[in-house]
Amino acid sequence: MNLLVKSKAQGRDVVALGEGVLEYVGFSAHRLTVGERLPVNAGDKELCLVLLSGRVSVSGEAPGQGSFNWENIGDRQSVFEDKSPFAVYLPPGSQAQVVALSAVQIAVCAAPGNRAGNLPARLIEPQSMKRSVRGKAANTRYVCDILPDTEPAHSLLVVEVRTPSGHSSSYPPHKHDKDDLPHESFLEETYYHQVNPPQGFVFQRVYTDDRSIDQAMAVENNDLVTVPKGYHPVSVPYGYESYYLNVMAGPKRAWQFHNDPQHQWLMDL
Repeated sequence: MNLLVKSKAQGRDVVALGEGVLEYVGFSAHRLTVGERLPVNAGDKELCLVLLSGRVSVSGEAPGQGSFNWENIGDRQSVFEDKSPFAVYLPPGSQAQVVALSAVQIAVCAAPGNRAGNLPARLIEPQSMKRSVRGKAANTRYVCDILPDTEPAHSLLVVEVRTPSGHSSSYPPHKHDKDDLPHESFLEETYYHQVNPPQGFVFQRVYTDDRSIDQAMAVENNDLVTVPKGYHPVSVPYGYESYYLNVMAGPKRAWQFHNDPQHQWLMDL
């Protein structure tokens, strides 16, 4: 299984995870021109639409809620701005239309939903998102929790991370592929990458303890990395800045990870 999904340089659909590649996580990213529409149908999934850049209006209907309409949302022109994004949560059975009011980049994050859960469609505003700094020295990165496990959803967890030039991220290597709460949770994951300047690249390795998976990838702007299991560190070359959007989901909505014991000593530095 090739864990790297290459992006398309042109057209509305930038990159997408193939149907059935992961059991719990679905993902696609899109670019829209002014006036272009993106129809969204949740079906039996719950969705989180993350407005990466630009301005949009989002309208539609959700079961038990009726119609919703959020007009002219969006407050950043690049994922590398020091700003949190706008996002929209859509429960199963929802239908929506996204209309671009400027050049737009938008991600559609998906996971299994529960139609009996009675969660409403809602706008997630930037000021509601927790921002934090993780790591230190050349392991420092900047995190924004878009849809964490403290906010209502059935399966989805969504977070974005900016990593400076020359730094490591998702590091020391950690995994969350074992249903062993409270010590570790089983969560599949995708990494949607952007790079600044866009001609750059980052490195990501995905590997398991037994090396049944062990892939090291040169990841370019707008590429997607699939993490079905295993450790998944990222390294950013000098001169380039990294952004990635993480989507996680599994049988239980909790994020508990386990560091690679071989590299645990780094936590003591």
